[in-house]
Amino acid sequence: MVSYKRLNPENVQFSGALLSEEHHRSVEEDVAVPQPDNTSLLPRRLSCSITKAVLILGSLLLLLFGGWLLHTIYWLRSTSGPAHRPPPPVPGQAPGSVLQADINNTVTTARTKACSVIPEAWRFDCYPERGVVVNRELCEARNCCFIPASTSARRKSRKNGIPWCFYPPDFPSYSVVSVNDTSMGLKGTLVKDVKTYYPGDILTLEMEIRHETDTRLRVRITDPSSSRFEVPISVPTAVKKAENPQYVVELSKQPFGLIVKRRSTGTVLLNTTVAPLLYADQFLQFSTALPTQFIYGLGEHRSTFLHSVQWNTLTMWARDVPPMEQTNLYGVHPFYLDMESGGDAHGFFLLNSNAMDVVLQPGPAITWRTIGGILDFYVFLGPDPSSVIEQYVDVVGHPAMPIYWALGYHLCRWGYDSSNATWEVVKNMRNYGIPQDVQWNDIDYMDQAKDFTYNPTSFNTLPDLVRDLHAHNQTYVMILDPGISSSQPEGSYWPFDEGLKRGVFIKDAEGKTLIGKVWPGPTAFPDFSDEVTHEWWYENLQRFHQKVPFNGLWIDMNEPSNFMDGSTESCPSNSLENPPYTPGVLGGLLRSKTICASAQQKLSTHYNLHSLYGLMEAKATSSALKRILAKRPFVISRSTFPSQGLYSGHWLGDNRSQWKDLYTSIAGMLTFNLLGIPLVGADICGFSEETQEELCVRWTQLGAFYPFARNHNSLDLEPQDPTAFSPLARTAMKQALLLRYSFFPFLYTLFHHAHLKGHTVARPLMFEFPKDIKTYSIDRQFLWGRSLLVTPVLDPGVDYVNGYFPEGLWYDYYTGDSVSSKGEELQLSAPLDKINLHLRQGSVIPTQEPNLTLWVSSGQPLHLVSALSDDGCASGDLFWDDGETLDTYETDRYTYVVFNVSQNVMTSNVLHSNVEGSYITIDSASFYGVKEKPSRVLVNSQEVQFVYRDNQVSSGLMVKHIVPTSRCLIELKFSM
Repeated sequence: MVSYKRLNPENVQFSGALLSEEHHRSVEEDVAVPQPDNTSLLPRRLSCSITKAVLILGSLLLLLFGGWLLHTIYWLRSTSGPAHRPPPPVPGQAPGSVLQADINNTVTTARTKACSVIPEAWRFDCYPERGVVVNRELCEARNCCFIPASTSARRKSRKNGIPWCFYPPDFPSYSVVSVNDTSMGLKGTLVKDVKTYYPGDILTLEMEIRHETDTRLRVRITDPSSSRFEVPISVPTAVKKAENPQYVVELSKQPFGLIVKRRSTGTVLLNTTVAPLLYADQFLQFSTALPTQFIYGLGEHRSTFLHSVQWNTLTMWARDVPPMEQTNLYGVHPFYLDMESGGDAHGFFLLNSNAMDVVLQPGPAITWRTIGGILDFYVFLGPDPSSVIEQYVDVVGHPAMPIYWALGYHLCRWGYDSSNATWEVVKNMRNYGIPQDVQWNDIDYMDQAKDFTYNPTSFNTLPDLVRDLHAHNQTYVMILDPGISSSQPEGSYWPFDEGLKRGVFIKDAEGKTLIGKVWPGPTAFPDFSDEVTHEWWYENLQRFHQKVPFNGLWIDMNEPSNFMDGSTESCPSNSLENPPYTPGVLGGLLRSKTICASAQQKLSTHYNLHSLYGLMEAKATSSALKRILAKRPFVISRSTFPSQGLYSGHWLGDNRSQWKDLYTSIAGMLTFNLLGIPLVGADICGFSEETQEELCVRWTQLGAFYPFARNHNSLDLEPQDPTAFSPLARTAMKQALLLRYSFFPFLYTLFHHAHLKGHTVARPLMFEFPKDIKTYSIDRQFLWGRSLLVTPVLDPGVDYVNGYFPEGLWYDYYTGDSVSSKGEELQLSAPLDKINLHLRQGSVIPTQEPNLTLWVSSGQPLHLVSALSDDGCASGDLFWDDGETLDTYETDRYTYVVFNVSQNVMTSNVLHSNVEGSYITIDSASFYGVKEKPSRVLVNSQEVQFVYRDNQVSSGLMVKHIVPTSRCLIELKFSM
């Protein structure tokens, strides 16, 4: 839900905000050549004596000399290195001419030429502060190049973001003064002789290069003299140096730079020599060239899936704001994947939680600019995109295996007036035969918006509603916000009273409980970095579960969100609240709509921990649910950070009921699959603004293929659940949801591979076709796994859709009609009741007869769909367990079946079995691409009936009444 006055893009100062025309004019005025005053042409009469003239001349010379001296002192103090200090005065030269020589020195031909030869695409910003009109004086005080665009090109230059103030080639940086081999790689000492322009410059650094695996390199740059904050998430500790690394590491010693190459191709993956390293207490910056402009990840931002490198600044600092472009959003994920020439891919992860700007420029290059912590980063060698993600989640943690009903259809809204109104919607869904597994409630259910309560009047039947859901094999999820009401009478509200007693709340800089304001009014914020808070959180949930037996939790507002900036007592004026450099956060202040950066938590200041708040709350919530339910926990969180997939899924926030939001949801879904959080989706039909029937139908069709599918809308809007629309629309939505339920065995198996191997569930086309550059920018289509291509309609008023088909053979899922593509875009029929689905050649996917809940439909026999390659081969698999027990794979309580088709024979091999597997039966099978009609079909040596279809565009075989077992052998016999 929202906690803000609705912001329109035109009201927001974006992180990459452009300078105004007034600023443009100010710059022009600063750099303009001064014009001489109008002077009379008539001779002037001398009106002073010679003595007076001598005194005046002497005074002027004295002032001139003093000005020169002051300027020289200022220059010596402001310059970054000896290379830029002015030469000493020439003996016998007049002070005035020395000053003129000094001024001329700053714009010598050599310096101007050195700056001017740097291409615009490779100019790295030396003056990134916002709200400052950078002129020559400010820029050169930092010892940087200043080249404003010509007058005619200024508007274009500023619009494009090309910096006018940028680093020269000889900008002083660190040098490597010692290097020593270690058991894991090497350690080195970096030293800088002079300080740069940010306070707290650290002149001596320690660098450690760790060859952790053949495909994973880790680099840490730290301050050896002082401990600095490090992100408190668990990462693997390698103890043995990689024996056959796929990377080559080179060091530039003077100035320091790190170059990482792919051994097999020589491609440079990392090259930090392109710009200087800066390492101050509250300003750490480095840049690197990118092999190509094809870069992905860097969440959470609203954008296309493929990021633009046209001077694109992505700010990271968790923030409660509805998704909009060029704005820091709910989560922080400093990871990117970059494609290389030839189809290889690599990844990069900066393990840092402080506020930061990440700048993409058309070199292509990237700059990381963070205001705390250390530089601790990984390079992942892939070499294919899927392998990069596997290697990334090996570091941050594999996503948890979801409980089975998490993959069903979820229904929610802010604005159910009562538990009975909520119940009525559930009954309507049942009456219309529309699948639904989970019913949710927003804050409506609470008593005065207080956590761990329910309204005794309007929601008095809530426990009965939940029991009814359970009786129909459905489940219940409720919202919780972290803000705990602090204004209740003493002794009347246990969560606050007990929390105060145990000291679980975040403190202000003076050590008092920090009070902000959220839905219940004045609120305190639990410190989830403290294990004591985890126990308190568990006890609150346990007490409430005894009243309302909920099944999962929705944790919202956990950036954390605050209706005021900081606290009721304001925030102190210090370097944490007002750092030397503030990234482009919405609102311009770190405390904007959150708590004070100087607030105190168990592990560190909020300045360091802010963007970790949602992760830490998810960890506490997941742990509590495991203890209470003894099942896999279901948690959906708004704010996220690397390793979040271990504890929760994510929804894409408070979107709008607009066609644009429908489209951008695909990029968001794909990006979070890259980030190791595959259980993700957007609010189906949109959260805010009134939806339209056509939009809601199309969104339900797309949402049926979100890994996490929930319909949710806002207060005071018309209902948008499927039962609220016309019979035609309702039927189309029902068909889409039944289709999702039929794919449950396939989807559940994909989540198993995500949990076990770090695979994506919703997958970009480029992952499967990395050599096809046409797939690199596709974000209007996606795959489920490697097999199922989804092509939704994303525009109003159309009954067709264009889709790209990579090279190969594709089959229409509904008809089996084949498309043999050479890598081309095709127009597909798409009436209102259809979403286009195609199966990739060589795949076998398990499906089931759908029902109203997954508990019922998961008990149905399997129907196998095989899409044969040209040579008649296909393969697929099935993972199966009881759907809710913790760690079934790790404790061998599962069944795993592999399907193969080759030489007219399909085999079903059970590689691992468990009692749950004994309930699996295969009732039927379809084969797309059978080129001639068989004379007979045998299943486990028994002849069975079959139906064969052949026309100009397709051929297929349907086998029915297969022997009910998970082990089967299907043979197609042909007459000779």
